[in-house]
Amino acid sequence: MPSDVMINGRGYVWPARPAVAICLDGCEPAYLEAAIGAGLMPHLARIRSAGTDRLCHSAMPSFTNPNNLSIATGRPPAVHGICGNYLYDRETGQEVMMNDVRFLRAPTIFAGFQAAGARVAVVTAKDKLRALLGAGLRFDGAEGGDTAICFSSEKSDTTTKAAHGIDDASGWLGRPVPDVYSAELSEFVFAAGVRLLREWRPDVMYLTTTDFIQHKHAPGDPVANEFYAMFDRYLGELDALGAAIVITADHGMKPKHLADGSPAVVYVQDLLDDWLGEGAARVILPITDPYVVHHGALGSFATAYLPEGADVADIITKLAAVPGIEAVLTRDEAVARFELPADRIGDIVLTSDAGMSIGTSAHRHDLAALDVPLRSHGGLQEQVVPFIVNRVLDLPHAPELRNFDAFHVACTAAARVDAPAGAR
Repeated sequence: MPSDVMINGRGYVWPARPAVAICLDGCEPAYLEAAIGAGLMPHLARIRSAGTDRLCHSAMPSFTNPNNLSIATGRPPAVHGICGNYLYDRETGQEVMMNDVRFLRAPTIFAGFQAAGARVAVVTAKDKLRALLGAGLRFDGAEGGDTAICFSSEKSDTTTKAAHGIDDASGWLGRPVPDVYSAELSEFVFAAGVRLLREWRPDVMYLTTTDFIQHKHAPGDPVANEFYAMFDRYLGELDALGAAIVITADHGMKPKHLADGSPAVVYVQDLLDDWLGEGAARVILPITDPYVVHHGALGSFATAYLPEGADVADIITKLAAVPGIEAVLTRDEAVARFELPADRIGDIVLTSDAGMSIGTSAHRHDLAALDVPLRSHGGLQEQVVPFIVNRVLDLPHAPELRNFDAFHVACTAAARVDAPAGAR
């Protein structure tokens, strides 16, 4: 059996059974409590009772891309470089999506394990993550190229073995390509995970979903409960197949709307235009991505580039006094507190509280697709997420425990020879 694998300065125990990490996108802990309380998650209830049940902290900002890559690398954004879904590229002067592999500064756990001789599988709901999560993997035709599979349910009919390690994942699974705005997009991930575990038996597997349901439905809502009941059925199958499983999330989710259902927003670009002159500053919202129906690019984290000579301390004081703004930090403070790459954030970083979101200018946000009151994430209040293991382990609690400890814990649990927690 191979010795431990070193990846990004962390040692990972070689798993004796499949080590599986599941990222439930947007899984505010209250969703699990509500569904378990309704009797809809018997498998998770059993695992929580007989295994290890913790809360942990996500990486900041509490958005999808930074946290998925933190889980995939075992390190915070300061190491892997992905500090948002979207950034201002100083080299080109353009605002761009941060889903290109060129932005990734650290190897993934998946590439490290494949290089050491392991079989690895990655299934993501969102295609925007596929290239980043698959960075460094070798597929069909390359040395060791039959030991990796990486595809998205969003584009599952276009996958090819040469590029993803599997031909036509949709046909392979016998499921149509799901609509991107649906619970089925995540269910495809779980169904694929079960079949891969049963038939292909990866040493390391990552399953990561979409938060469409969580953006639209509160904990305890019948649609949300139905989603978690669906997940629980697949979790039971994964658990029965003997995998060591860690269940966590990339971020939580909070309501950010007024009593009349309209979004609660601080438009920071408009404020800076008033204080510094129109267009003098540039506000970047790292939540920005193609999925506008989810959130309309309104989240709880922003960074701003200020004009040369601006009184940074004065701007921070003014922003900190705005109702709904929770924290305003200088670049250096944000780098230290949030473990961010200094060259990919602005002069200041700000977060809003649980009930508020941050926008740029009112006229720049197309909110027509928000057909329900806004629910979103990105700030400190959405940093607390579940961390559940189907083995008994001695783990710390948040804030020491982080969601990007998932594979370190999963591999440790998978190296043990005892039966799954609560196994019948």
